[in-house]
Amino acid sequence: MTSDRYQKGIKKIQQLTQSPDDNPTGFMDIGEGFSDIAPDLEKYVVEFAFGDIYSRPGLDDKLKVLTTITALVAQGKPQIEMHIKTGLSVGLTPEEIVGCIMHLIVYVGFPSALNALKVAQKVFREQGITVTSPED
Repeated sequence: MTSDRYQKGIKKIQQLTQSPDDNPTGFMDIGEGFSDIAPDLEKYVVEFAFGDIYSRPGLDDKLKVLTTITALVAQGKPQIEMHIKTGLSVGLTPEEIVGCIMHLIVYVGFPSALNALKVAQKVFREQGITVTSPED
């Protein structure tokens, strides 16, 4: 039996990723790869991160994902790829994502921003997305 928090979390993930019912976590790698050593990890991520935190009122989904991207750029975490995909899924434009990362150069440094831009470039290439460069 799954908990109400788990179902709420799955519903939020599907909303963020536009995932179908037969693959409710979509492109999110939230624990399946750890089922042999931490089988309860997915439950914690779905219930807490998505059932509790992402489901909170106060910010719309675009702001929540942009905030997540910002934190991951600052920390240099590989999960940024998944959240760039999520950003596109919730309606962030590629230009907004790139603009966010470029803005962070001042605060997180060039190496973190360059790494994040490489990930964004990969995601955009895979999805056939071109980015409109800002005019000076």
